[in-house]
Amino acid sequence: MHIKKDDIVVVISGRDAGDEPKQGKVLSVDPENGKVIVEGVSMAKRHKKPRKQGQPGGIIKMETPIYASKVMRVCPKCKKPTRHAVKVDLTQRTTKSGKPKAISIRVCKKCGAEI
Repeated sequence: MHIKKDDIVVVISGRDAGDEPKQGKVLSVDPENGKVIVEGVSMAKRHKKPRKQGQPGGIIKMETPIYASKVMRVCPKCKKPTRHAVKVDLTQRTTKSGKPKAISIRVCKKCGAEI
């Protein structure tokens, strides 16, 4: 999946897009269904009944999952929605035998910054 937990994303389609699209941090990712939960996006009201004595009940606003294809990663350097490229780096780690270990790094396609 192109989106990971704790990424900052912007909504590019749906009811939270538009002239001023909503932006937020990814709280969880469900790769099996291709959905993500983004902070402050796709809010729904749930009627919650108190289960224990002293526990509050009422109407609670919570985020609902949206498809990952409807969000786009925001580059931390250029602050623009962007796709990312995967660059393979061999210099950072080595295996136990001393050979270089390939590590994939996400890179912004617009400015080249490491994501």
